[in-house]
Amino acid sequence: MKLSNLKPAAGSTHSRRRIGRGPGSGLGGTSTRGHKGAKARSGYKRKIGFEGGQMPLQRRVPKGGFKNINHKEYCPVNLSALQSLAEAKGYTKIGIAELVAAGLVDNKQLVKILGNGQLTLKIDVEANKFSKSAEEAIKALGGNATII
Repeated sequence: MKLSNLKPAAGSTHSRRRIGRGPGSGLGGTSTRGHKGAKARSGYKRKIGFEGGQMPLQRRVPKGGFKNINHKEYCPVNLSALQSLAEAKGYTKIGIAELVAAGLVDNKQLVKILGNGQLTLKIDVEANKFSKSAEEAIKALGGNATII
């Protein structure tokens, strides 16, 4: 072993800059943080949206809209769809189970029957809601519009 072969022990050298280890290192004093201010302090963490004390954008912009927590979403089904379903399958009574089987609605959706289209067959319909025109068209032919 010679002096020219000596190497430092494993783990004793550091490839990154060691800041805050005294003035002799050249990186003591303020430890690369500059003078004063929030970023110079320990425990500083930048808040999302912080704009240096200026009012942040998400607080400056006016808020709009309203979300009604009691709102119910209905899946619309027209009279024309009921007519074609009754003709194709020969139904005289159509409920949500028949509409699900036909692929018009999903199993857990609320159904509203709308009055768009012509109805020529007497049909008993069960749904969660009816428009006035749909209910009148169903009852005009002698059918029943039953709200579930």
